[in-house]
Amino acid sequence: MMLIDTTQAAKRMATMIQLRPLVAKDVASIENWPVYPPEFEDLDYALRKNGWLAEFRDRSDTWIYAVEQSDELIAFSILTMTSPSEAEFRIALRSDKIALGLGRIIAVDTLKRGFDEIGLTRIHLIVRKNNQRAFKLYQRMGFSLRGECCKRINNSQADFFSLDIVPHDYLSALVPLSSENHMAPIGDSKPSGKITP
Repeated sequence: MMLIDTTQAAKRMATMIQLRPLVAKDVASIENWPVYPPEFEDLDYALRKNGWLAEFRDRSDTWIYAVEQSDELIAFSILTMTSPSEAEFRIALRSDKIALGLGRIIAVDTLKRGFDEIGLTRIHLIVRKNNQRAFKLYQRMGFSLRGECCKRINNSQADFFSLDIVPHDYLSALVPLSSENHMAPIGDSKPSGKITP
């Protein structure tokens, strides 16, 4: 039996992840990604023609990042302003990249950009109550539970937890994350709200 050093594997995976501004050709690629498995089928709309990218791509107060692993588009993340110095965070991974530890790496890098480059003082999100994996991840990352809400999405009611994080909590959570070698390097790209051609 061969043992695999998961710490080294996680470190290699993190160094292969890069965020960059989303460009127009990425949108078509994302809209054609395979559908999510049944566990996440309620989230599949976010990837499609009238999904999150259509909702946010023309907003000047929004930063959309394409996420590449070894030059392959595997995810995207969004920070969209909700008030001065505050933004909502969203993330979507390609279906074959779910549950590999990439969500944490991408989220950390996106939060870092939000706090360090954009100058946000609070980042918040909502997560479906039935998505316990994501809920627990966000709590481990330093997000605090702020409440619950119900939203109508694709003609269905969905129940959510509302969470947020501030720079102090984010920085406190980095120590355990970096000791687990789940920190992602920061790319050279500057934040941009628009999708470029």
